[in-house]
Order: sequence, then C-alpha cells, then structure tokens
Amino acid sequence: MRPEEAVEEYLRWLVIERGRAKATIESYRRDLARFTDWLVDNGLELATVDASAIDRYLVQLRAEGLAPASVARSLASLRGLCRYLVDDGVLHSDPTTRVGTPKRPRSLPKALSERDVTALIEAIHNDSALDLRDRALVELLYGTGARVSEAVGIELQNLDFDEELILVTGKGDKQRLVPMGASLAAALTDYLNAGGRGELVAASSRAALFLNARGGRLSRQGVDLILRHRALAAGIDSTKVSAHALRHSCATHMLAHGADIRSVQELLGHASIATTQIYTGVSLTSLKSAYADAHPRAHG
Repeated sequence: MRPEEAVEEYLRWLVIERGRAKATIESYRRDLARFTDWLVDNGLELATVDASAIDRYLVQLRAEGLAPASVARSLASLRGLCRYLVDDGVLHSDPTTRVGTPKRPRSLPKALSERDVTALIEAIHNDSALDLRDRALVELLYGTGARVSEAVGIELQNLDFDEELILVTGKGDKQRLVPMGASLAAALTDYLNAGGRGELVAASSRAALFLNARGGRLSRQGVDLILRHRALAAGIDSTKVSAHALRHSCATHMLAHGADIRSVQELLGHASIATTQIYTGVSLTSLKSAYADAHPRAHG
C-alpha cells in the first residue's frame, strides 16, 4: 500500500468510526502529507519505517523551523496512523512507541485589558448592517468566550431570548448552553432587527446567525479580518486582537471579578479544569493575593 493511500484510508476510518470533525481531519491530512512526502524524498517505504526514521523526520521538522507545538502535533498524528496500521496488519509494530514526545513550552494567550475591549466595542457604530453584525460578533466572542468555530456555527434557532441562553456546538459536536448577557442581548437584537441581518441574508444561508457581505455564512477567516479592521479603527494594536484573545479575555476578566473557576470551565467548554487553569493564566500576583486573603495559615 502506498503511503498516501494508507493515510486516506486512515482518515476515512477516523471520520466513519471515530466521528472526527472536518477541521481535525484536515489538520491530520496536512501533517501526514508532510510525512509521506518525506518518505518519498528519502526513498523509504511505510512498512519498513522504524523509530530511528521517525526521529530523523522530527529532526527535519525542527530544522525547518516548526514550533515545538507543531512538531508535537505532527508526532501525535503519526502515532494515530501507526496504531491504525498495526491493527490493520500493515505494520508489524508501532515505530512511534519508543519516540519521546517533544516538550512544548508552556505559553499563555494574552488577554486584552478591559479598557481595550470596551474601546473595541464602542468604536463600532451602528451605521450599517455590517456595523450591527460586527458589534454583535465582538459582544458574543467576549461575552460568551465562544471559540471562533463555535461562533460562526451558531444558527438563529440556537438563540433563546426568553431564557437569555445560546446553544453552542463545540469540539466533538458537544453542545452546551451559555448565558446571553444584557449587552450581548441588546447587540443581537439590534443586529436581528430591521436594517441589520435582513440586509445581508441570502437564500443559501437563512439559518446562519453571522453572515458575510454577500449573504453567506461568515467564515473563521472572515472573523479574523473583521477583528483586525475593527481593532485598527479603535486604535488598538491589531496583532493583539483575535477571537482567541477575546475568549481568553472573557475568562480572565471573569476570574478577576471573582468568578469560580469551575463556572469558567463550563462556560468555555473545557473537558478538564486543568485546561481552564492553563488557559486563563491567573497571574501569580493574583494567586498570592487570593492565598493571603483566604488561607488560614498564610500569615502564621
């Protein structure tokens, strides 16, 4: 079996048997295509790949300047493929079992200040349908901490103004309800009223909440462009503003104002609270202050 055929068979199995999301499959496809190209360039067969070959491949990735996180992700993709091929009888043993996982530096996303978030929102005037859309979009990203993929996937039927809730579909098609705060509810109402979304809607995307200028469903790339444009208009460094930064800002600001970390975990849709702790990145100063205030032995 040629390497590229093995990869496509594995990816089909992931979709059918494991129900992996489209974005996940595309990520695996990119990683594994790079590996199969490397095999061809080095005259290697998939069935004879061993641990030393995997090590050489990872060295090559580092030499090409890939970040440690990208190298680790590529190895994870390879592990999955090799386990599948062992189970399928293509490989006699898994060559990745003896390969150590590259260490990834612990990095935390940067939160915007509350002042910058306010400036970003208030710089969007309600002069057009696109203005109303963009203000509602920013309010939603910051107000719910939704991932960009979750935000663009929201449909009209997912909004419950009576209960002030939004149904969000996250990773692995897991659904959760997130609260619709007063500012977000007002922005969504303005966007859905006359002069807003109705000016953009096309027959092909009647269900989608956020639409592009042509009436189609807004894409993740479209969100990036909107945020960059709005950040520049607000006089904020556009490199700091992204959907991810707004998600992190939502969590960080909630914690700073006394929210329980488990509530933030539920809001963000994290399976593990450890992920929330890393993601929110509570400062050491805040942690020391909370410890000093709350621990009975903090002051001797």
